[in-house]
Amino acid sequence: MTTAALSPSNGNDPLLKVPKITAYFWMAKLLTTAMGEATSDFLVFHTNPYLAVVGCGLLFLAAIWLQMQSNQYIAHYYWFAVIMVSIFGTQIADVTHVVLGVPYDISTSVFLVALIGILVTWKRKEKTLSIHSVHTPRREAFYWATIVATFALGTAAGDMTASSLDLGYLGSGLLFVLLFGIPVVAYFMFDLNEIAAFWIAYILTRPLGASFADWTDKPIRFGGLGLGTGPVSISLTLAILMLLSFLIISRVDDPNRAKK
Repeated sequence: MTTAALSPSNGNDPLLKVPKITAYFWMAKLLTTAMGEATSDFLVFHTNPYLAVVGCGLLFLAAIWLQMQSNQYIAHYYWFAVIMVSIFGTQIADVTHVVLGVPYDISTSVFLVALIGILVTWKRKEKTLSIHSVHTPRREAFYWATIVATFALGTAAGDMTASSLDLGYLGSGLLFVLLFGIPVVAYFMFDLNEIAAFWIAYILTRPLGASFADWTDKPIRFGGLGLGTGPVSISLTLAILMLLSFLIISRVDDPNRAKK
């Protein structure tokens, strides 16, 4: 699941708004999913939860606005948006369960239906789901709507496997590692369509990263390592900042680099 046919074909193509799909992309994605889970839990349980949700919602809107206003992929705008989607998407799923009392299996089903609806509409309107065709405002709107839905779905699914199915956080993490490997193997060994492989893997990174974040930060009595949401959130944030600094300086994931 590298750039391959998803990439722009020549220098006359419009500037793209999303990064090339490299190992750095998957590293950043997994780090942001884990950080979003730990940070959301820290804010909800150690600050005023209502203010936390409202504040993160405003930051989420600001991040999406900055990303949408840029005319090309800019690493710090893009990954800031992903980070805020990770945190706010987690809060959406948690509010659905904790505040509204919706069971995890129901919320997972609802978010799955919503995600399918977005992808079907995107495909019908734009004739492609390739993230490397995202260079118009409407396609980008579909892209970010899909990303938000994947984060909400992944959060609910991870909580469902850990709690409702009694797999625990580590068990859930290992389950999603195996599931994540399926589209990867299918792509490289059985010629699975690369766009389908990408989206399946992308969806699974959310519960994968979140499950391991929960495993490391949750108390030992709940099946975690007891490191705490604060330390885990800070550690992951520092790792993201280091990786993001590398991406900004090297521009190794810039899909428009050859055009400049």
